[in-house]
Amino acid sequence: MLALRGWGSPLAVAHLAFAVGIVPLIFAAMMHFVPVLTRTGDPGERLGRLPMAAQATGLIAVGGMQGWLPYPLVYLAAALDLTLAAILLNWIALRARSTLGSPHPGWRWYGTALGCLLLALLAILLIPVWPSYWRSLRVFHLHLNTLGLVGLSALGTLPVLLPTALGKPDPEAAGWLQRRLWLVASGALVIATGAVIAWPFAAPGTALLVVAALGLAGQWVRRFGVWSLLRDGVAASLLAAVVGLLITLVAGLLHGAGILPTRPSLLAWGAGFLLPLVTGALSQLLPVWRWPGPTIPARNLMRQKLAASGAWRGLLFLASAMALLSGRERLGGALVACGLALFIVALVQAVRMHRSTR
Repeated sequence: MLALRGWGSPLAVAHLAFAVGIVPLIFAAMMHFVPVLTRTGDPGERLGRLPMAAQATGLIAVGGMQGWLPYPLVYLAAALDLTLAAILLNWIALRARSTLGSPHPGWRWYGTALGCLLLALLAILLIPVWPSYWRSLRVFHLHLNTLGLVGLSALGTLPVLLPTALGKPDPEAAGWLQRRLWLVASGALVIATGAVIAWPFAAPGTALLVVAALGLAGQWVRRFGVWSLLRDGVAASLLAAVVGLLITLVAGLLHGAGILPTRPSLLAWGAGFLLPLVTGALSQLLPVWRWPGPTIPARNLMRQKLAASGAWRGLLFLASAMALLSGRERLGGALVACGLALFIVALVQAVRMHRSTR
């Protein structure tokens, strides 16, 4: 919404969403899922502060980009984020080695996603060293963040999260994660490097990601059926995120070819992919984070409140992405606002749930 209204510098607004919002959320989600995937204990209290540290670091970067703080602090923030990502990656690797038997293949997706984040942050730290390459380094940084960190984290989580949301197992999930990691990781890396060189070099990477996303959606439809996916608000939001990813991958290719400008394709990525992904994931995870341990009625009711408008939110976010790609920013902004309003109303209703409901 800030980007659509033109408030703040575009770079600062983008990093307010990414460095302050998305990265800490991804870190928290990894710390939630890795113990499940590796059948190990919960992270300790010290590691539990890592998402908040990443958020504080992101605020420093935003302050530098907006001009509220000296700009060199942006590079300090990148170095701090790189350190935090390395700590989390080391913790994930230690948990995988501590597993009795073989860990679930999903942990490798998180490790690879963090590897993309490390490369993206390293690109920013190289800008003062090679200032003549600043544009190429920033393009590499952008694509490795959006498709490397976020893309790999999302596609590594969705095969586990969606069946959990539906309360139905998916025996094919582990196999899909095992087979498709190289496809998605290679696709993200090819797109990031190809975008620096010329758009035709990025096209094969886009094709790899499209194949992976289509395969996942098709697997869900075969396993659960379209009606089951659309009837549950969380599943509908997550399915919308995959559809939004497919739309924005095509839009990114059109942008590289000079058919679409940068702004609509980036805004559509946020509206069509990121927002249904985040709101859908939070609808499933917030009740668990609020009341960890055995299931209680209050958790189920909180989840029910959050998921109630999930299908409508997903539809509004996808419609917003299409409107933004067609150049109708006001319509796209209005649709995003409606989708966010539905989520905020559901969130307010959900947080009013008390444990005494049981």
